[in-house]
Amino acid sequence: MGICTVLNTFELEENTLKSIDYGCQRFSVAPMLDWTDRHYRYFARLLSKEALLYTEMVTTGAILFGNNTERFLGFNAQEHPVALQLGGGNPEELAKSTAIATEYGFDEINLNVGCPSDRVQNNMIGACLMAHPQLVADCVQAMQASTDKPVTVKCRIGIDEQDPYQILPEFIETVAKTGCRSFTIHARKAWLKGLSPKENREIPPLDYDIVYQMKQRYPELNIVINGGITQFEAMHQHLAHVDGVMVGREAYQNPYILAQVDQQLFGRDTPMISRHDAVRLMLPYIEQQVSAGCYLNHISRHMLGIFQGCAGGRKFRRYLSENAHKPGSGPEVLEQALALVSEQALLDTPEKEHA
Repeated sequence: MGICTVLNTFELEENTLKSIDYGCQRFSVAPMLDWTDRHYRYFARLLSKEALLYTEMVTTGAILFGNNTERFLGFNAQEHPVALQLGGGNPEELAKSTAIATEYGFDEINLNVGCPSDRVQNNMIGACLMAHPQLVADCVQAMQASTDKPVTVKCRIGIDEQDPYQILPEFIETVAKTGCRSFTIHARKAWLKGLSPKENREIPPLDYDIVYQMKQRYPELNIVINGGITQFEAMHQHLAHVDGVMVGREAYQNPYILAQVDQQLFGRDTPMISRHDAVRLMLPYIEQQVSAGCYLNHISRHMLGIFQGCAGGRKFRRYLSENAHKPGSGPEVLEQALALVSEQALLDTPEKEHA
């Protein structure tokens, strides 16, 4: 079925667009609950200087009615460029949260229109907003009025029984009339009843073609594709059709893929950082964080996949898993785990490229 052609009068006034360089969205790491916290982002930044990093989704309630805003919005300056993903469906609350987030210095504020969990649905957050494009537009407009940073949207291609080829153009057009220029589209439907959040990331079939068609239909918009992307060959194929790719689980479970991003996707000629050097560069950060009261395993859990596929990688993971949670554990535990992986052996074995 072809793209719905009813809404062919879409116009976007150029003077409503902020003068923003969206080049960093060429590659981004997806917002992932419990995964993309400040410790993971610090580690990811050591591997790639160019990737755009997203926070976990932070709800407006946590910002406005919680008692620890720093916990949700604080980050290290070395994480830039870093974007905050907000969860909410109330324009006034989103505007207030955006204003607070802007003071923290985020490079972008993103609205979550893709999370399918029951908890967020009950608060009119996430994928259920796909059924309410005008409300999303109102939310985005309120957010834009509270910041000088770009306000972007991450959405699905549709929900439940919706026909994506009809509703996705309608959704994008409605929201883009606010001046929103950038849409990250997870190329799957979300089923709000009957599938868990995990199943919603795997079971609904991917439809990359509809995302490509959104870029063809709205060339003035920045379109980023998300969903099931794990290899650079696929990333290059997608970038022939859209402006950016967003990678989720692969960038977390196999973080060393990030070490090739700058060269593969941004044309940088800087040498790739080695796995061992990336771990060593975390040691001063870990020492600082542990001294401030952070538990080592809250940081090291994000590093377990750095030696994925390497001889000694299993020993590295096991040692950290068995020791990082112990009281008093510090950077020496990571050093001991690192010693279980032969650096020379990795140097003598050419890295497999993520084709």
